[in-house]
Amino acid sequence: MSWRRVTPVRGLGAIAAVIVLVLLSALAAAIVRLGTAQQQGQALEVQSARAAQAVHAGLQWAQYQALKGGWMACAGATTTLDLRADTGLYVTLTCQSSTYGEGESAPGAPRTVRVYTLDAVACNSSTCPDNARAVTPGYVERRRQVQLSDG
Repeated sequence: MSWRRVTPVRGLGAIAAVIVLVLLSALAAAIVRLGTAQQQGQALEVQSARAAQAVHAGLQWAQYQALKGGWMACAGATTTLDLRADTGLYVTLTCQSSTYGEGESAPGAPRTVRVYTLDAVACNSSTCPDNARAVTPGYVERRRQVQLSDG
């Protein structure tokens, strides 16, 4: 009977190390990608909150203009507020008004009430609403409408 010398297999540890490194790098890439997506989502959430506040501020300004300022007739008046320095947003305001007879203010004297419809759109584009940019990532828009009367 002869004895043979068995040589150990070499290189198996190197292959295992390469596989572990590839798996760890794939995991790290997935974590970085997830973190980036989360940061972009949070940035859009902040911009969305700013747009909601800009719409609210724009409507307050429009209500003042309609009742006390220069929009007394307000027949299709439109204006755009540039808030880029503070929020990076624009607010487009539109006003429509109608007059209605509302009883009498004194016997024989008809009482007229003007009803205003104020529409405000805030977005991060120079024209609000921007239908072309609405389908792109990063576009934020908020809209509110208010009706009020002077009587």
